[in-house]
Amino acid sequence: MIEKTTVVQNTLGLHARPCTLIVRTANKFRSDFKIIKDDTEVNGKSIMGVMTLAATQGTELRLWAHGPDEEFLMQEIEQLFVTKFDED
Repeated sequence: MIEKTTVVQNTLGLHARPCTLIVRTANKFRSDFKIIKDDTEVNGKSIMGVMTLAATQGTELRLWAHGPDEEFLMQEIEQLFVTKFDED
């Protein structure tokens, strides 16, 4: 199991496009993936789940992955956040 903390850095936060990128990326892997914001935990492979987080710029999120390819999943998801989803 891997758990990491990240901060939403892109100006518009997690709107439809970044949420779609997260879900598409996560679904390429077999590992389970969750995103936790405060007391809310959602399936990171569900577009509706990720959208309900309504994470704005500056929001701290915990990313959780567990499974056979968890390291690769986490690397790709982290890269999306680091590059600000290619928006800024």
